[in-house]
Amino acid sequence: MRVVIVTESFPPDVNGVSHCALQTARHLAARGHQPLVIAPATATGEGSDAPCPVIRVPSLPLPGYPEVRLALPSRRVAAAIAAHRADLVHLASPFVLGVRGMAAAARLNVPAVAVYQTDLAGYARTYMGTGEGTAWRRLRAVHSAADRTLAPSTSALRDLEEHGVRRVRLWPRGVDTDRFRPERRDAALRRELAPHGELIVGYVGRLAPEKQVELLAGVCALDGVRVVVTGDGPSTAALRTALPGAVFLGRSTGDELARTYASLDVFAHTGPYETFCQTVQEAMASGVPVIAPAAGGPLDLVCHGRTGLLVPPRDAGAVRDAVLKLADPALRAAYGQAGRAAVRGRTWAAVGDLLLDHYAEVLGARAAVAA
Repeated sequence: MRVVIVTESFPPDVNGVSHCALQTARHLAARGHQPLVIAPATATGEGSDAPCPVIRVPSLPLPGYPEVRLALPSRRVAAAIAAHRADLVHLASPFVLGVRGMAAAARLNVPAVAVYQTDLAGYARTYMGTGEGTAWRRLRAVHSAADRTLAPSTSALRDLEEHGVRRVRLWPRGVDTDRFRPERRDAALRRELAPHGELIVGYVGRLAPEKQVELLAGVCALDGVRVVVTGDGPSTAALRTALPGAVFLGRSTGDELARTYASLDVFAHTGPYETFCQTVQEAMASGVPVIAPAAGGPLDLVCHGRTGLLVPPRDAGAVRDAVLKLADPALRAAYGQAGRAAVRGRTWAAVGDLLLDHYAEVLGARAAVAA
């Protein structure tokens, strides 16, 4: 099968859309298919681990958030889909470049599968205080034009259907359970992060307004607790002020990131706008109990009172109280073991095969209509 992946982000960018698009391309190549990626040009280079050709479209940084690149109008998208003789177009979190990919697929009569991955309406509320309706109109237009939309969680699926998107199915995300595992726990790193044996509470992800990492301020004030923040973004400077005593590790990837996860005592995610929340799943694979908002993707991932604790969104006091509850080592151990067991079967290979099943159903439906 010849598949063109049109993605709003791709490595060396570090985010959920980028990582999922890379894993999709890898799985297609591993199963003997022929993927091609179309992505915005980046400011830092091409990346080195793509398993297939990557076509870069000219782009500009998003004002106020230069880590995000917005593709400029280009004829390369339609030309690349046609030249690749695509059997199917995969649209990863379509909003700018993906809209052009959808239009090109429609003109070329190529089936399209759109993957919903980013709560852009929530981001519009966060950054502009308005524009939520505009964001949903754009999302509804592109997803309604696709043969199938894949939602990463039951919450995201419900949001799409409530906003008029049809032909929606569930497709979760995988996790590298070989890389992210409890055995990566590092005593030397723990002594470096918490030299007095403090309880280590960690956050991993972008440091941006929509993530609401400042909700960890109350945790920073707890005696015997050390907050560790991994990631970067436009809110870094403000968070250094808002979280006194916290350790900021900056961006981390690969085995270094896996070592950090496994060396935590508690993982705390604070953002309420997650359609899935891959960092929660990676923490669970690492055997670390999780605190997360009772909203969006974490509702599917965290079993409250078994693998972690779900708290009301935007409630700093609830986050602090959850940390205090998880000060019990026996409870942390039980939650961590249950979390690891819950995600053990969610490998990228298993999830990738589910995606291939969706592709096959879409292609079969198109063939039936044409017959």
